[in-house]
Amino acid sequence: MSHWERQFFIITRTIGLILIYYSFSIGITFYQKWFIKRFHYPLIIVVCHLIIKFLLASLFRLIYRQTTGITRITLHWKDNVRRISLPGIASALDIGFSNWSFEFITISLYTMTKSTCIIFILAFALLLDLEKKRLSLIVIVSLISIGLFMFTYKSTQFQLNGFLLVLSASMLSGLRWTLSQKLMQRKESSLSHPIDMMYHIQPWMIIGLLPLALIFELLPAIHYINHHHPVTLNKNDFPTLEMIPDFWHLIMIGSFLAFLMEFSEYLLLTYTSSLTLSMAGIFKEIFTLYLAVNFNGDQMSLTNFIGLIICLMGIIIHVMLKVMDSYSAIDSSLKNTLFINKDDKSIESKRLLGGINGGGGDDNNSDIIHFDIVPKIACGGNKKNNNNNNDSSDNLIFGAKSI
Repeated sequence: MSHWERQFFIITRTIGLILIYYSFSIGITFYQKWFIKRFHYPLIIVVCHLIIKFLLASLFRLIYRQTTGITRITLHWKDNVRRISLPGIASALDIGFSNWSFEFITISLYTMTKSTCIIFILAFALLLDLEKKRLSLIVIVSLISIGLFMFTYKSTQFQLNGFLLVLSASMLSGLRWTLSQKLMQRKESSLSHPIDMMYHIQPWMIIGLLPLALIFELLPAIHYINHHHPVTLNKNDFPTLEMIPDFWHLIMIGSFLAFLMEFSEYLLLTYTSSLTLSMAGIFKEIFTLYLAVNFNGDQMSLTNFIGLIICLMGIIIHVMLKVMDSYSAIDSSLKNTLFINKDDKSIESKRLLGGINGGGGDDNNSDIIHFDIVPKIACGGNKKNNNNNNDSSDNLIFGAKSI
């Protein structure tokens, strides 16, 4: 495959993954909002989704093993606790709080508040020394914060409880994706494939969310049922025996949408970066807001609209600065090769490409990939085996990393 064919393949793959992610992400947002209006137990719904997603991931791994004879990676329990527990619990609370907020707020307010995730990504980057402190970060955070304030100012559809829930979810989302990408793209990572990542992370997500579902929803529901006659129960809150098949059909539809959305998220994260996910999120948010206002009846004043523009400006400026930084890093690295001895050129070139890719050098190189987009696109995504010219990352179904 020539250089230009390779670049065309990478760009096409990235665009395709983004479009798939759009479809499932927007679809499940509107679906969950509609479903939670019918059944007011969002945490129980999410726990059911997590259990079904774990079973689906297990099924795919079993099918792969039966058809190829190759066993997928299974982490030792100590590695599982050390590497998966924190991103798993953060993911559970992110998804749980996001769905819980649908009981209180509109899709447009949910979408705008969730876009502040990029602020928390920056905060965790500074905390982990992955991002340098600079004036532009203050400008970006200020724009997003002012925009969010204007978007919620005197909004007729503002609700504090829902806003705080989705803001907490946004913070957890920043932690979730920072940790997930660090886990999936490090040199020694054995969880670079979305199915393997989902298989290992779902149990931790269930552990993280099940106590909240029991305390805030299941136990109060049982107490309410025990103290009321069945005739007086609200059928919108408690499905009857006749409604249970329909209820489980709706749960299954949501579970498949959630599985496919999470698969597409991890796949996009594996082949690009969290920055690409943020860039894709900008246009997804605009499209979601358009659908919410025009088809879902959400209201937006002029002040709210100006706040939307300011918030998106902050996100776009951040993305542009990161792209410029990525190009500068590549240019600086390539200039350094001019001073390499002729005999050492091939060795140094391999080292340089490995470092840019996030697949070579020391552990610090693999950390930088958190906030880069251009290196992944420029160099073709995942690393190649030095003894094999076949790039295992070309296989989008199984084999993002050979096991």
